[in-house]
Amino acid sequence: MISPVAFRGRAAPLIGSPQAAAVERGTRRFSSHRAEAVAEYPDFDAMRRQAREIRLHTLSHLGHYLGEFAANCEAAGGRMHWAGDAEEAVSIICGLVGSRRLAVKAKSMVTEEIELNHGLEAAGVEVVETDLGEFIAQLAGERPSHIIAPVLHKTAVEIGLLFADKLGSPNTSDSSELNQIARRHLRRIFLEADVGISGVNLGVASTGSIVTVTNEGNGRLVTTLPRVHIAVMGMERLVPGIAELGVVLEVLARSATGQRLSAYTNLVTGPRQPGEADGPDELHIVVVDNGRSQLLGGPLEEILACIRCGACLNVCPVFKQVGGHAYGSVYSGPVGAVFAPAVFGLDEHGDLPFASTLCGACKEVCPIGIDIPRMLLELRRRSAELGIHPRWLEFGLDTFSRAASLPSLWSAGGSSLTGFLRMRAIDGWVESLPGPAGDWTMARALGAPPKKRFQARWRRRGKG
Repeated sequence: MISPVAFRGRAAPLIGSPQAAAVERGTRRFSSHRAEAVAEYPDFDAMRRQAREIRLHTLSHLGHYLGEFAANCEAAGGRMHWAGDAEEAVSIICGLVGSRRLAVKAKSMVTEEIELNHGLEAAGVEVVETDLGEFIAQLAGERPSHIIAPVLHKTAVEIGLLFADKLGSPNTSDSSELNQIARRHLRRIFLEADVGISGVNLGVASTGSIVTVTNEGNGRLVTTLPRVHIAVMGMERLVPGIAELGVVLEVLARSATGQRLSAYTNLVTGPRQPGEADGPDELHIVVVDNGRSQLLGGPLEEILACIRCGACLNVCPVFKQVGGHAYGSVYSGPVGAVFAPAVFGLDEHGDLPFASTLCGACKEVCPIGIDIPRMLLELRRRSAELGIHPRWLEFGLDTFSRAASLPSLWSAGGSSLTGFLRMRAIDGWVESLPGPAGDWTMARALGAPPKKRFQARWRRRGKG
């Protein structure tokens, strides 16, 4: 039996830390902005239902839409590449980069997933992240901690000290000044880069276009200045046409940052054409499977409908207390607790389905209505079958089932537990408990049980 101690071990030192406090403030702000943006929309629930239908329809016909997307991309002058796993994807991209020595990147979760930077650096290529959050994370030698806000866990003071150390800039915690420092540093790199590498928020099958959604201009510089643009896309990130794209964009920006539309929503169709002033000479799109296809047609397929807005992270009581690094995966929060073990295996991420209260807030806030709690329970069931669960949980459930089937044992156990809790109570509250139950009282108190149990009161009324 494997005990899921990894998440607990990573999470424990983060609870109550300055990083966790920064995460809590940031997620509260995102949730507030989302609520305002949703409230102004005439019928957001109807739009969510439509977006859900589009994404699930696309997944159920994914082979068709991938074929259509590839044909239209190549008709526009782009080149398609297909990668079965992370190793193949990195090999393809390194081959496309070739002898070029400097690559600039726009934010991309799938390139984090396949660890592209390590592969390129091993091949002698300098890789510079240009999204401000990713740039900060790269300087700090850290992974992103949030899908849309990679350094949500850092304060402006920490970033100022980091810039002073790594870039030699004056120490400041003023956000505008920090932005200017990063902009001045990155401008030269944009102009010198040989290759631009971006992610793909969505691909449009009917036109072969790729769509990037950002709030910084770095994305456009990455995809237009270098002579070669390599776009890396998870195989599931498609919509059938422009009309469907409009629906998904409506719910994406509102759910992610509380905007009606992100500041930079770009559609790229093929490389630069004759007579066009801007754009690369070559556009390559690398479509990555890396375990996704194994979910198609199964009970976990729905997680592939995710549009990476981050709304579920912002409302999750677990994520808000520990942040993204506790998950040990590029994908954190509720979506990561399903996606990582589903795609990369329970052996590696079998602890993550247990990192949830199953409160259902993630499903309620998801712009696609993805039933994350259902899939967490499915993964827990699979984990139990494989023996990947806490020993104390197995023992506790076994004990409970035995006690619940024998009235005399149930009564004796209840009396013992009541007496134990009353002994530990101070002024009517139990503030600490031993063993795994101590996790509950670490952040809250438990009300002491009354002197007389319900069964005793029932018997006194002559009902038992």
